[in-house]
Amino acid sequence: MILLVFLLVMASSSWYEAAAANPQVPCFFIFGDSLNDCGNNNHINTKAKANYKPYGIDFPDGATGRFTNGRTTVDFLAEHLGFDNPIPPFTTAKGEKLLQGINYASGSAGILDETGKHLVQNHQITLSRIVARKGDNETAAEHLNACVYYMAIGSNDYLNNYFLPDHYKTSNEFSVEEFATHLISTYGDRIRTLYGYGARKIAVVGVGKIGCVPRTMDLFGTNGTKCIQNVNLAAQYFNKQLKKLVVDLNKELKDAKLIYINSYGMGDGDPTILGNYYIYTSSINYVRTNMNSLCLLARSKLSYDDAITFSFLRFQVHNEGMLQSERRWTVCEGQSALFEQKRVCVLGFFPSDGGQSQDFR
Repeated sequence: MILLVFLLVMASSSWYEAAAANPQVPCFFIFGDSLNDCGNNNHINTKAKANYKPYGIDFPDGATGRFTNGRTTVDFLAEHLGFDNPIPPFTTAKGEKLLQGINYASGSAGILDETGKHLVQNHQITLSRIVARKGDNETAAEHLNACVYYMAIGSNDYLNNYFLPDHYKTSNEFSVEEFATHLISTYGDRIRTLYGYGARKIAVVGVGKIGCVPRTMDLFGTNGTKCIQNVNLAAQYFNKQLKKLVVDLNKELKDAKLIYINSYGMGDGDPTILGNYYIYTSSINYVRTNMNSLCLLARSKLSYDDAITFSFLRFQVHNEGMLQSERRWTVCEGQSALFEQKRVCVLGFFPSDGGQSQDFR
């Protein structure tokens, strides 16, 4: 529902006057991490890739580099905005497609300079190409002012930085509150840079419940609790400051409109809307299979169907233990002979096509 509000606000006629609302905005630019990556990492030197099965098992083009079984949130958004096709990745977009927007989202990307600076730098390259196609700066600026800019980033700065003290020193340098302030300061600079490049309609997405994903729970241990509370608390600190940043930037950037999308509560509804079963994961173990993949064994209480006591979900080995799930909350059907005829799938780290489509219901 929140994303539907986003669509209504961003595509309102007061922002983009057009006789026909198909698409409702001229272009859609996406900045983010693996949750919205659509193939930018396929041809770069990184372990964060998703261009192989089981990724894409429900996507028409197969494994395109999306970290999910099917479509991402921004794929759904592009469809609802009236675009005929998903917004293309920066690495392959060219020609007239540039004018409809670019997806810069990249697996493992973050806000900090180490992992986030290239997102805005890549946009600068796109701008020069758009100016060349439009013929002059003024015409290009009018086009860019009417576009929607979607920013969903920040999880990796916590899960792959702050909460990995053996690899990064940020948790020794900053308290949780101080680190949120540090991230928001850098994030604000990124948004101001985009504003300087013509961005006027900007949707900023908060960090979700990163302490509740099984990968995090397995890494830190739960002690019988549903989630890792200190990780979720860090996300709450970040989101609180991000909301304030949006308010402040709306005052500072007079002709811009920014909205904050609360993703922290997404996925809290009844999962049976999407499938037949719901699994409550309180503890998980990884077990290796004879296919050089990993399975997530969920030993937990099942609601809505007492006949199933546990379920296996196949994962591919990725990024030193970062595992991607095929689905969230939905029944997996017929993907592998390794599994029972009906399986309940749980989230390893990334939401599924079905899980993300729930946000539009």
